[in-house]
Amino acid sequence: MKVKDITNYLERLAPLAYQESYDNSGLMLGNYRDEVSGILFTLDITEEVLDEAVSEGCNLIIAHHPLIFKGLKKITPDHWVERCVIKAIQNNLNLYAAHTNLDNVSHGVNKKISDQIQLLNPQILSPKTDTLFKLVTFIPHENKDEVLKAMYEAGAGQVGKYDHCSFQMDGTGTFRPGEGTNPHIGEVNEDETVNEVRVEVIIESPDVSRVVKALQLSHPYEEVAYYLNTLSNPNQDIGSGMIGDLENPMSTSDFLFFLKEKLNTEVVRHTNLCHENIERVAVCGGSGSFLLKQAMAAGADIFVTGDFKYHDFFEADNRIIIADIGHYESEQFTKELLYEVLSKKFTNIALRLSKVVTNPIKYL
Repeated sequence: MKVKDITNYLERLAPLAYQESYDNSGLMLGNYRDEVSGILFTLDITEEVLDEAVSEGCNLIIAHHPLIFKGLKKITPDHWVERCVIKAIQNNLNLYAAHTNLDNVSHGVNKKISDQIQLLNPQILSPKTDTLFKLVTFIPHENKDEVLKAMYEAGAGQVGKYDHCSFQMDGTGTFRPGEGTNPHIGEVNEDETVNEVRVEVIIESPDVSRVVKALQLSHPYEEVAYYLNTLSNPNQDIGSGMIGDLENPMSTSDFLFFLKEKLNTEVVRHTNLCHENIERVAVCGGSGSFLLKQAMAAGADIFVTGDFKYHDFFEADNRIIIADIGHYESEQFTKELLYEVLSKKFTNIALRLSKVVTNPIKYL
């Protein structure tokens, strides 16, 4: 098994196209063609984690947070990131990160948090727009099923939990093959009329090129006519944060202690306990203050996240409770998520959960 086999599978589940513009997800250091001896999963890449990978015989480290986040102008032993790069190169280690692309998928980081605190029917809190495309094409009646099958297999026609979704309408196509063509139907320089089906399908942005290629390869025409348009519709499966409900409402104080237990955190910084009970809960792994307004608009009683700044706490305005559990604490189960995902697919590779606690923040 090569590094590329692993990363290809990961990127089908969390496409790099869904990472934020400031991010650096993907293979940061290494060689896609390297044979994988073992995989170590971690939240952060540190020198101690690199040593652990070497001792465990793992030459691929899959992390949530990218080691190389800002541009490196030099590589010397003077900074911890640069020391990690040197050590990784010296030990032939491959470093990969699934960061905001894993945050932004409905089965990613925030789903894992929602599962940890037992939320029912969690949904994306802030769906993204401009990640969906509509493809329109025209297929001869007798070839419709074959072409649609190829497009579906490439990723077209997925709407939420439904697949093979399309709109179809019968019509008439006309064309005249020119000199030098080899038409599937008709003769050179002769007008032709064909009974065709107009087909419309929705495609997610990472699948566009694959679906278009499948269309072109499966379609009988020498020149395939199609239209591709970006949609501004919110994509309910892609976006930031999640919101769900507790099966049974809990008193606010009980819920805060429940949070500490389920998310293994020592401290919860919170605003005024303006609600007596908690039922509707919004979550965001990492730094989630940018989603406060969306959490309030969605009717959340409490917003669980990390990295809130002092002045941002005022924005709760006694309408919602902010529960800041810490950045590391909110994302610490991500390595387990990655382990679970890959262990179902790759059963012949050693997979290891890092035992290193990489949280740089300590509490008295």
